[in-house]
Amino acid sequence: MAYPKTPTRHRSRSDVAKTPITPSLVYALNNISISSPSTKTGGNKASKYSLADISNPFISKSRPVSPVKRATSSSIQVSESLKRQASSGVIRKGGVESKLDVVSRDYVPPPKSEAKRSRSTPAMRDSRDRFITNREVTEVAATLDLVSLNPKSSSPGHTARLVAATGVPLNKRVLAFHEAPPVASDTTLTQQRELARPLYARPGTLPSSSGVVTNRSRKIATQPERVLDAPGMVDDFYLNLLSWSVQNVVAVALSENTYIWRADTGTVVQVGEAPEGTYVSSVNFSNDGAFLGVGIGTGEVELWDVETGQRLRSMGGHQAQIAALSWHGHILSSACGDGSIWHHDVRVARHKVMELLGHNGEVCGLTWRADGELLASGGNDNVVNIWDGRVGDVTEGSRGVVRWTKRNHTAAVKALAWCPWQPSLLASGGGTNDATVHIWNSTTGGRLHTLKTPSQVTSIQWSPHKKEFLTTHGYPTNAIMVHAYPSLGPVAEIRDAHDSRVLFSCISPAGDMVCTGAGDENLKFWRIWEVPTAKKKKESKEGRSLTGSGILSLR
Repeated sequence: MAYPKTPTRHRSRSDVAKTPITPSLVYALNNISISSPSTKTGGNKASKYSLADISNPFISKSRPVSPVKRATSSSIQVSESLKRQASSGVIRKGGVESKLDVVSRDYVPPPKSEAKRSRSTPAMRDSRDRFITNREVTEVAATLDLVSLNPKSSSPGHTARLVAATGVPLNKRVLAFHEAPPVASDTTLTQQRELARPLYARPGTLPSSSGVVTNRSRKIATQPERVLDAPGMVDDFYLNLLSWSVQNVVAVALSENTYIWRADTGTVVQVGEAPEGTYVSSVNFSNDGAFLGVGIGTGEVELWDVETGQRLRSMGGHQAQIAALSWHGHILSSACGDGSIWHHDVRVARHKVMELLGHNGEVCGLTWRADGELLASGGNDNVVNIWDGRVGDVTEGSRGVVRWTKRNHTAAVKALAWCPWQPSLLASGGGTNDATVHIWNSTTGGRLHTLKTPSQVTSIQWSPHKKEFLTTHGYPTNAIMVHAYPSLGPVAEIRDAHDSRVLFSCISPAGDMVCTGAGDENLKFWRIWEVPTAKKKKESKEGRSLTGSGILSLR
């Protein structure tokens, strides 16, 4: 069933223009009284009701009609159509009602007039600062003088007692610049603080009275397993006076003499003596441990047979001390104090087969990679060079080619070590002014990691069984530190491992023991790592000889 549409109450836009009801229109309409014509009655009582009232069914006859409002003095004649339009709020365009004064627009302020300026005239900006006052200094000082504490306190007695107890005047600044307090003449408090310092060590470490700090997950011996007396050991950072062969034999240079100590029997044998007036500056075993290279302070390189204790040959040519030696096969490389590196073929009479020139200072660090493809060198010129190790068929006077040159260190580079389980990794450590360990990728030449240490780095040893490496240090810590790789986090630290700076170190063929030497004329053997279970039975005889106690003398 369809319902008819309700007719609209408003007219279309074409018939009438809609105007909103404004306050002025409402006021004007209120002043207009709408009156209807009344009928005069004679004496009829019913005539007092108008016809309009009678026709209205909503008005009761018993109720009196509301009094009719009088017309105002308005000159506008009100019509029926105006009534309907007023009730609906619509005013016709052009009609009488449009003559009313209707406000249809809000007040719009006039635009502000801006002063015109030429392009060359800069705009005026406020030069004052929001936070920094631009008043005169004297004015600011006078203002600050007026700022003071209120002396009137609710409890003057308590305030007076505070002033007397603290010794600070009531209106004086508490924070002010004063001279530094005098240094205490009694050092007892300072010593007590040093003794209590281990109690406040960082979490995750275990301080002990022996000067060792280890990780909770690792237990490293705080005391060396064996100590050897080494009188006459030269206290020189640039020398390399320790070497440990694969046959479990330790070689040590003491002044002008060279000794070997056999770990399996504990016997000590002197194998050589430098010429009078000079000293032994470096020692290094061959890869099979059958031969020992000895560098002399005058520039000669000697070759000794370990089994017989006889000198096989002496190779000269250098003009300064031989600070470092390194073997690869039948090639013995020597680092000289004049910055040159020579390759000696110990099988032939004309032993010099190649010369490497890449340092401006003394070369104090030299080590071959295990596969013999690369040779690393460090010098007193703060430079690390990685050389191409391929020798091939060369003649005397041939020059080697440097593959990478690194100048990141700021002190002499003596500590060098190739990683045994990642052949491309090379670790280098700098001296006192650097005290930094860098890890290099020898394939790409990039620097992978950097570790800042508390003192000069004198040597580096990689663990063959764990992803860790060991560093020895000089002043002021004289420490042995073990670091994890690649996180470089501290695993263990043995402070004051020697009474002097720890200058030399070498690792055992089993990879568990580390021997250190220092200027305090002692050799100490430390058990840093454990041998894997599969290798313990094989190395049991060799390891048993180092676990005994006592002190041996190399004399």
